[in-house]
Amino acid sequence: MVMARNIKAQRGNLLRCKGWRQESILRMLENNLENGEDPENLIIYTGARAARSWADYDRIVGALQALEADETLICQSGRAVAKFRSHVRAPRVVMANGNVLGRWGTPDQFHELEQKGLTVTPGMTAAAWQYIGSQGILQGTYQSFMGAGQQFFGGDLRGRLILTAGCGGMGGAQPLAGKLAGAAILVVEPSRARIERRIASGYCDRITEDLEEALRWVLDAKASRSALSVGLVGNAAVVHPLLLERGIFPDIVTDQVNTDPYRGYIPAGMTPEEAAALAQSDQAERKRRAEASLIVHARAMLEFRRRGAIVFEYGNGLRLRTADLGETEMLSMESFVTMFIRPLFCDGYGPFRWLAISGDPQDIAEIDGIVEETFSHNHSINHWIPLAREHVHFTGLPARIGWLGHGERSLLATKVNEAVAQGRTKGPIAFTRDHLDAGSVANPFRESEKMQDGSEAISDWPILNALLACANGADLVAVHSRGGYSNQSAGQTTIADGDPLSAERLRAVLDGDTGIGIMRHAEAGYERALTNKANFGLGFA
Repeated sequence: MVMARNIKAQRGNLLRCKGWRQESILRMLENNLENGEDPENLIIYTGARAARSWADYDRIVGALQALEADETLICQSGRAVAKFRSHVRAPRVVMANGNVLGRWGTPDQFHELEQKGLTVTPGMTAAAWQYIGSQGILQGTYQSFMGAGQQFFGGDLRGRLILTAGCGGMGGAQPLAGKLAGAAILVVEPSRARIERRIASGYCDRITEDLEEALRWVLDAKASRSALSVGLVGNAAVVHPLLLERGIFPDIVTDQVNTDPYRGYIPAGMTPEEAAALAQSDQAERKRRAEASLIVHARAMLEFRRRGAIVFEYGNGLRLRTADLGETEMLSMESFVTMFIRPLFCDGYGPFRWLAISGDPQDIAEIDGIVEETFSHNHSINHWIPLAREHVHFTGLPARIGWLGHGERSLLATKVNEAVAQGRTKGPIAFTRDHLDAGSVANPFRESEKMQDGSEAISDWPILNALLACANGADLVAVHSRGGYSNQSAGQTTIADGDPLSAERLRAVLDGDTGIGIMRHAEAGYERALTNKANFGLGFA
């Protein structure tokens, strides 16, 4: 039995490390677990771990505390393996997680390697210690729902019903995102505890185990054009077919369940506890039942699409997983990236984030003010920040997400670094982002899906992104994969501690990051990215 460690991110100005760069990284690791879905097992979300084992966690913490200002810690799949003398502008941590050669990278083979303790499922922000709770995906989910409203519903989701599934670490943003977009949203989730967690954090309005009650709530909200979020304790493989039988036709259908059949997707007719027990006693049977339910779930989504709903995958691998099981029609379904996000990527826009390392919410309020002063009233971030201020409850270290593009991230970060130097914040601010960004992921079924030049499987770009971040002095740089099967990604974190050298690093890292995003899409031939390339003077004359 695993003993609960109850890790919380340290607040205040007490340093346990030899500098704020190291201390900030340590607090972000702790913050991962404070926000984690299953922290007792080091799982942050969807099976993704912050460290390979508790012994490895303790080793990482000890290494960070002993790390000098001119040393770099090397981590391999959740394990600290060595530190090397580097220099003060070099990253304090570089890591690679879940990278397995393609022939050995199928889901079954990766699972076997993980069971042997040789690698970890990294997720995107989990193993890189960059997770900030469901807020981290909130604006992207909101942007996607708003994009659907603009494309298909005259720019207005009031009086519309969204049906989705999954209320875990990633999917937990869905109820609030749908409500902020003005819709009535029904989220189906087998775990009552997960929905209750979203209720407690203000991300979901109501919870029920009664389908009739859930339908009454969301259909009444739809009829009155009211925004409402409802979490239904249930299984999509059961609920979705019932809705089809009843003639309930949502306007939008998407999905953010964990599709991993070994330990993520809950088979129909089982509770999460029963599924976990079956995984321990008969892993093959657990997988068989989950895959059978995944097929039912997928076929229901396809039927909703045939009946006129706007249906898309929200990047959880459901299409690929079920296509490999024989339901190849799923590959004809679009993703949120191709439908709503790619034009933003061509501008270098993406899910930028900042965390108050002091733990003081007033630091985030100070940055909110800097945002308002820095960007025009019409800028999308000045629409988003007031929404976030009103509706987002901080979990773990106070943090904010705000989509910004090329030149904008560095502009904000250098102004914040100046504020830190002037003592306007209680401590340093960590700037990071989701790996789901303009130039940091190769995933043919999400970020790089259906690239205009056919380059969706080329994974040079995230590797180049990580190399450039190292060259420019990011504090933490990560290269992730889940085997060579479906994705490669890069993540980075840079600390604003008030030092003039930090301003230089922030400018170089953040401009390089968004610049790579624009160049990746310009090289693929997107006119919007080519225009940005010329306007920003990227590439060659």
